[in-house]
Amino acid sequence: MARVGTRPENRHQARFLRILRDSGPQSRAELGDAVELSKSKVAIEVERLAELGFVDIVGLAASRGGRRSQMVALSQNLRFVGIDIGATSIDVAVLDGELNLLGQDRAETDVRLGPRVVLDQATDLVAKLRASLAGGSVAGVGVGVPGPVSQAEGALVAPPIMPGWSRFPIRDVLGAALGAPVMVDNDVNVMALGELHAGTARSVRDLLFVKIGTGIGCGIVVGGEIYRGVNGSAGDIGHIQVDGHGPVCACGNTGCLEAAFGGAALARDAEAAARSGRSAYLAEMLGKTLSAKDVGAAADAGDPVSLALIRDGGTRIGKVLASLVSFFNPGLVVIGGGVAGLGHPLLAEIRSVVYRRSLPLATGNLPIVLSELGGTAGVVGAGRLISDSALSVNGQSATN
Repeated sequence: MARVGTRPENRHQARFLRILRDSGPQSRAELGDAVELSKSKVAIEVERLAELGFVDIVGLAASRGGRRSQMVALSQNLRFVGIDIGATSIDVAVLDGELNLLGQDRAETDVRLGPRVVLDQATDLVAKLRASLAGGSVAGVGVGVPGPVSQAEGALVAPPIMPGWSRFPIRDVLGAALGAPVMVDNDVNVMALGELHAGTARSVRDLLFVKIGTGIGCGIVVGGEIYRGVNGSAGDIGHIQVDGHGPVCACGNTGCLEAAFGGAALARDAEAAARSGRSAYLAEMLGKTLSAKDVGAAADAGDPVSLALIRDGGTRIGKVLASLVSFFNPGLVVIGGGVAGLGHPLLAEIRSVVYRRSLPLATGNLPIVLSELGGTAGVVGAGRLISDSALSVNGQSATN
């Protein structure tokens, strides 16, 4: 099996590994066609990848008119770990080389407890999950976190909802604990990568992934790659002002989109509606902390106040998104995150606003859809994040 920290030795090997990850087993002839290499050169590179433990020979391909070509697949022992840290939960998964889920686990948490506590929880979840799965060598760990990340440091920088996390060395601490290379990115970027790999965005090169959860963010994909901006904070739409007289946000500013319709904001407004008596449905749920799920359940039961909260939030999201669509002209918009679980009433309002406020040229062929991956987008995307590095030369893109 591939030794931890081992990388492909040249760009041809790296391209082979990416093809096998994204498309499954291929014949030597198909690999040669994809990278325009001679049969002898393909044979040399594939044999070397087998020696390094990256690939297995898994039989013979159908005849193409001559000697049958060998079939090549990523090693069955190759493993990646994906960790998706949210404001209130941790999801972890072990994935194979093609980023298929082999096992997944989840636990409640609170990022306000600080990095030591939360990362210890994540490490324990990974250890238990790996113990339940047979064999395999972890080639790397990808991590998504709910805040702006400096790629150079592998650390969060002044995350509004995560006291004590700023510049904490997540990459180094988890790398030492798990004995494998670690990469860290903002959670919405990671979810966008998950959609690119296994979701509705597989054939789309330019898209926006909007996460609506405790926070609100936007993953920007340009030419099939995540666009992070100069310092890693691109897509932080949750702190765009939508109401100059609105509530104070966790970032310290007033009237941010996140303060108007993030998960915490929706729970706040639902509780206010319940306590004021405006919603009898929500009032019946008092006695516990209300959530977006409760608002969705009340709306499904016919509560007009809950439905109005959802539509109001959809209008706010739609207005911001309409500006982004006019500016960026994406080929697809995907809506995900916990609050996106409100489903089609929210989606319908977002669509209505975007299609009404953006120019027809930008929206004429623009699908706006809910994520099909749900709770797996983050862990699959985290696996994609680290595999992009682990299956590359010196951590660089295989196309470079």
